[in-house]
Amino acid sequence: MNILEFSLLVWLGSFSAGFVGALTGLGGGVVIVPLLTSVFGVDIRYAVGASLVSVIATSAGAASTYIKKGFANLRLGMFLEVATTIGAIAGALIATFVSVKALTIVLAIVLLYSAYLSGQTKLENPEKDTTDPLADYLQLNSTYPTAEGVMSYQVHAVPAGFVVMLFAGVISGLLGIGSGAFKVLAMDQIMRIPFKVSTTTSNFMIGVTAAASAGVYLARGYIDPGLSMPVMLGILPGAFLGARVLVGAKTHILRIIFSLVLVSMAVKMVYQNLAGGM
Repeated sequence: MNILEFSLLVWLGSFSAGFVGALTGLGGGVVIVPLLTSVFGVDIRYAVGASLVSVIATSAGAASTYIKKGFANLRLGMFLEVATTIGAIAGALIATFVSVKALTIVLAIVLLYSAYLSGQTKLENPEKDTTDPLADYLQLNSTYPTAEGVMSYQVHAVPAGFVVMLFAGVISGLLGIGSGAFKVLAMDQIMRIPFKVSTTTSNFMIGVTAAASAGVYLARGYIDPGLSMPVMLGILPGAFLGARVLVGAKTHILRIIFSLVLVSMAVKMVYQNLAGGM
């Protein structure tokens, strides 16, 4: 395989990753890292570096559309980014001291349970909804567009969501996957905001989290321009397409896609862990 064929195949895989990442709010890293390591034989450190660049590109490509359409909650995203950025830097710094094999097994279990939770239907706009005093104080409550018009929603359990975001940042720094799965679940299940708002706000946030981790990987020389460029060029158009599709997509369809991606991530992690130990 020559360099042109390699770059083209990486571009195609990255395009698909950007599309799925924008639709689910997970970022493209969940597809890029396994793709580069398993299919193309790229060293995991360089794969994570390219993945972080791709996550930044996914966020930049999708976030502008979501902000313009009124889905992403910018105030909530910026508040939670304080936790994820601190976690991302910490995760990147301790990456060399942690057993990634043990971590991936734990993550796989969490992802499978998360897939089960995300598949459970919940009322998007409850008529009787209590308010969180901290959310009121920080003015985190907002609105988003639906087929029935603009709907308002309340943000709940702000401290618990902040703690989960801190953990999500650490995972991003350790594995370079953007940690969108934990961000979406924290907002959807713990903070109880509408699913489309969760995925779009996650897309806005993952770029900042990945940028914090990418600085550490860049300093260590693990971001290769020859690998990162086709990844980024594929991720961007895929993210734009996914963002356009999400706006008109049905919430239950998005939940199914989200759950399937989480299950595939968990299976892939366990397989790689067991295969590496043989």
